Amino acid sequence: MKKIDRRKAIKNLTIGISGASLLSSPLASFANTDAENKTIPAKVYGNTDIEDPVTVITLGAGARGNVYGNYSIQFPKELDIVGVAEPIPIRNERYSKKHNISEENRFITWEHVFERPKFADAVIISTPDDLHYGPCMKALEMGYDILLEKPIAPTEKECLDILTLANKKGRIVAVCHVLRYAPYFIKLREMIQSGSIGELISIQHLEPIQHIHMSHSYVRGNWHNSKETTPIILAKSCHDLDILRWMIGKPCKSISAFGSLKWFKEANAPEGSTNRCTDGCPVESTCPYSALKIYNEKGGWNSVFDLPDDESKHSDYILEQLKTTNYGRCVYKMENDQPDHYVTSMEFEDEITANFSMEAFTSYHGRRTRIMGSHGDITGDMTEFIHTDFLTGEVTTWNVTTDNDSDHKDSGHGGGDWGLVTDWINAIKKQDPNLLTSTIDASVESHIMGFMAEKSRKTKQIIPIDLK
Repeated sequence: MKKIDRRKAIKNLTIGISGASLLSSPLASFANTDAENKTIPAKVYGNTDIEDPVTVITLGAGARGNVYGNYSIQFPKELDIVGVAEPIPIRNERYSKKHNISEENRFITWEHVFERPKFADAVIISTPDDLHYGPCMKALEMGYDILLEKPIAPTEKECLDILTLANKKGRIVAVCHVLRYAPYFIKLREMIQSGSIGELISIQHLEPIQHIHMSHSYVRGNWHNSKETTPIILAKSCHDLDILRWMIGKPCKSISAFGSLKWFKEANAPEGSTNRCTDGCPVESTCPYSALKIYNEKGGWNSVFDLPDDESKHSDYILEQLKTTNYGRCVYKMENDQPDHYVTSMEFEDEITANFSMEAFTSYHGRRTRIMGSHGDITGDMTEFIHTDFLTGEVTTWNVTTDNDSDHKDSGHGGGDWGLVTDWINAIKKQDPNLLTSTIDASVESHIMGFMAEKSRKTKQIIPIDLK
């Protein structure tokens, strides 16, 4: 008797069933095999009707402070950086030189800024997560409008305090939920809200952090300890909870979450590994998280070190940093506690469900989203999304416009960074928060979802969300 190839038999059976289903389907005759391609236009930055720039003080001249501040280089008629607070001397010096900030408007810490009477229209708060609350409350008290990097604050109470004071003072507070300003997500939301997929049923959303990014930021980096900063669901993924809430357009009723720190801990350290990659570690050459590999790649993660202007000194400088900072330590022997995989399930109003996964162990980054409706579905990866109409079978691919203009290279998050700044400036000039989609009122809700997700993860319970 001839032996049956089980795998081949299952494959043939699947093809047969699929073919029979297609032939018997009443929709088969309507199927459109010619896919249509459409383009999502790039965000147009800049406000042509602004005559005098908004004057701004930047609190924190790190990566994010430079992203938002660089808008003023391209659009000096809209944004004028007139002050900076930054305790790291080289960052303070470089930022001040870039924006031609006078000596009297250069400060070491944010507290020093507010010792002076109000001398600008607004502040950009791009300090570390645990230093958002203090400067934000003080800026509100003194009458500044604010661009506030996410997360709003490390605790639910502090977030609500900021919301209350912002409303009391009538100030504009834009939270940097920049995905709301990315053309890709704007179009996705438009597709859902327009009914192009019928009634929204469910969403699956993935944030692949990418394994090196995880080791850099949440194992070795500034956010490695949730108690000193914020839980990773807020530090990394409040963007994602926020974009789900925004696209669905209805409140979340309950949430449950699972996840843990499974891999980046001492129990998984290779035998013989040393405390630092620079200590002659015998397994360094075969470790995917070798600091000697990661931080010696030009133009990569080593920008965290504020490299000297003289490139000939870079190698020695980087090696010294790896010998003295957390970035050179073994990823298995840090004091990190952030989960490296995190799954969240949510129920929204009108029986809409959503699943969100934050995953460290991927070779790629860029969010992936699947949207299911009663009359169609959408799958996307931030470079394009594909819409299928169940009734006609028509398939439409929407491609994101690639902005090749080098002047706009600093706008990350799919163009959302500078899209936010454009709208923030307009909102300040017109004193109209409705010109923003990520106001403090709108952004607090997704933060509460994050706090409740973390509560669920720790207590193993389904947590109701009460926004009253």
